[in-house]
Amino acid sequence: MTVAEALSAEQIEERIKDLTGWSTDGRRIARSYSVPHIQGAAFIVHIAAIQNDLGHHSDATLGYKTVQVSISSSDLGGYVAEHDIELARRIEAAAPAHGAV
Repeated sequence: MTVAEALSAEQIEERIKDLTGWSTDGRRIARSYSVPHIQGAAFIVHIAAIQNDLGHHSDATLGYKTVQVSISSSDLGGYVAEHDIELARRIEAAAPAHGAV
């Protein structure tokens, strides 16, 4: 088993540049999706399934017309690693099925 290593702010920026709407503060990556409430609830369930599949979890919050996602690695003191980027990619790929933009 390999130990995850935290990415630098520059590495994070490079890896998320093709993920529309995702941003970083150097310690986490985040995105807010606009999505109708019921579809947003389904999207949250889909995100939970992706998280379980990857064995890695993030914060996902359902609002009235939004879903907000914030990802970092607690085992790295709240910094971002490659598996966080993979989780973001999988969430981004699932978004269109729920009408999330």
